[in-house]
Amino acid sequence: MASIKQNEISSSLPDFRNLGVMLRILLITNVAGLVAALIYQATISGVLREFIDISSKLQPILILSLLMLSAVNGWLHRVSYQLGVVLVIGLIAGITIVIYSLAHYLFGDALGLLERYLLFSTLITLLLLFYFRLRSRALSPALSEARLQALQARIRPHFLFNSLNAVLSLIRVDQKHAETALEDLADLFRVLMLDNNQLTTLAKEIELCRQYLNLEQLRLGDRLKLEWFVDKMPGDALIPPLILQPLLENAVYHGIEPSGEPGIISINIYLSRDQVHAVLTNPYRAEGDHHAGNKMAMANIRERLSLHYDAEAALDCRVKDNSYHVHIVIPYTKASKP
Repeated sequence: MASIKQNEISSSLPDFRNLGVMLRILLITNVAGLVAALIYQATISGVLREFIDISSKLQPILILSLLMLSAVNGWLHRVSYQLGVVLVIGLIAGITIVIYSLAHYLFGDALGLLERYLLFSTLITLLLLFYFRLRSRALSPALSEARLQALQARIRPHFLFNSLNAVLSLIRVDQKHAETALEDLADLFRVLMLDNNQLTTLAKEIELCRQYLNLEQLRLGDRLKLEWFVDKMPGDALIPPLILQPLLENAVYHGIEPSGEPGIISINIYLSRDQVHAVLTNPYRAEGDHHAGNKMAMANIRERLSLHYDAEAALDCRVKDNSYHVHIVIPYTKASKP
């Protein structure tokens, strides 16, 4: 599930089904329990005993709360932020009462006052909601848009000039082909100029990638060979725009251009266990002088994936058998029906 929705970043609850959100809730809640233990006890052994005691009572409430919030996550995001906050606090308080009542029935008065547990759970809930609110503001649309524009700016000016020159050379011999190339070029730069705040479908991203590679093949000819493995691709999957195209640009720039020999770029996209996998492979030459720029691009894309999916997305890059492999994994999500 997407960690943020760029059009609603600063005014929505966190995605309680997101792995990164769950891990943060677990970490912050247990840190709060440790702080409480430090307040109650003065010695290390006392703090350890107190923390174990707090955790034994805290974990059942925490785990059940995460399960319930995950179950009603979609519904919570359909109401206003203010109402969502009230509902979350009420849900946590209700779970606290249920767990306390059950434990009180089993263990008697050893648990202490219910008010103490309600106060602690409410304070932790407010702290978490405040933290996610601040985090969502930090990941505001303005910030992510600025980073997206910085990535788009990497489309090198000489690519435009080389493409236009290739089209000019075609006009004299194959006007139909030249016209198609100009349409591809216009479509590509039209997408680059759009306000790309919305997620796009994988099918549209692949169409854009094909148009880009068609233009590169105009000037590189037989030096650029392509292998497409997209039969198992979920075309309706939602992904951040311009995630794959810059990777293919890097593959051309770093893997094909430096050598006069033909090279193969392989694009393999498939669905496995509710995750979309994109594996891109291109020739690798260790003596090239472009690798610093490649690392910068990878860091930028990794950051964008983190903005959208938190800990649920992954980007792995490695060199194997004189080939450079990029493997992207993102959760499979598609547009909800109106």
